[in-house]
Amino acid sequence: MRTFQNDAEAIDYLKSSYHQLSNEIGQVVIGQEQVVKDVIISIFSKGHCLLVGVPGLAKTLLVTTISKVLGLDYSRIQFTPDLMPSDIIGSEILDEDRHFRFIKGPLFANIILADEINRTPPKTQAALLEAMQERAVTAAGKRFELGKPFFVLATQNPIEQEGTYPLPEAQLDRFMFNIWVDYPSFEDEVRVVKSTTSDKEITLRPILGAEEINFFQELVRRIPVSDHLVHYAVKLVAKTRPGSPYAPELVNKYLSWGAGPRASQFLILGAKCHAAIEGRYSPDIADINAVATAILRHRIIRNYKAEAEGLSVEKIIAGLLD
Repeated sequence: MRTFQNDAEAIDYLKSSYHQLSNEIGQVVIGQEQVVKDVIISIFSKGHCLLVGVPGLAKTLLVTTISKVLGLDYSRIQFTPDLMPSDIIGSEILDEDRHFRFIKGPLFANIILADEINRTPPKTQAALLEAMQERAVTAAGKRFELGKPFFVLATQNPIEQEGTYPLPEAQLDRFMFNIWVDYPSFEDEVRVVKSTTSDKEITLRPILGAEEINFFQELVRRIPVSDHLVHYAVKLVAKTRPGSPYAPELVNKYLSWGAGPRASQFLILGAKCHAAIEGRYSPDIADINAVATAILRHRIIRNYKAEAEGLSVEKIIAGLLD
């Protein structure tokens, strides 16, 4: 791990590292630049991501690629209706010496891909989400700390809802970002087809390690923020709450519930990191607006009127930002 004379020098290194990461990931994951950017911001902000998109859009490939370029341990958990909490946390076994020994589950890794998280029952969802919040698990009355860094990237398929257990809003709130993974552009899809149907092999090199990522997470929290920016973030979140003195007519008319205080916290953390990866030493309102949609998307609930008129959450957030 390098040493830095001051935080400004460290932020310059973070910016350089981000561009190296993006270029390395871009060799494998074609297009989806905004998705990659949001995931990296979430990692450096010590948050978690929920990726929503139809099958075949390289969500799993993105996670495995990121784990390689970050030099981190990676674990994939395929969520199914019969998955139990002990299947992901681990369990105690009686060894040959007749002593109980805890066998760690796949949750003990740096990057966790929770594939199709809405296909498993609430008990198993809760076990994962508790680990996300506490960064530790409890088994057989003992507490086990998870590795650092610890990052969960969960995926959901938005079009196949049969046999699913949608995450409650209180659990969704623990994800920093809800990232919509869209279809690639025509040109990007042409590049995808060419690269995946040839015999060319791409060797990825690790850009960072766990120690550097932990350092960047602490660095982001040290970045100074002006009071007016904190007030802007808190007021933006207050605007999403129907009945609030700050709520515009748009919100009172079309929303049932707004975002909670965790959204305000993530707006500031996300803005800090967004500014840092661009080499700026203090965030501004544009940085908050850049991360606002992914942070607020899963924290506000439309009412029947918005659904009947086809008004999306994204349009409501855009109206608040305008």
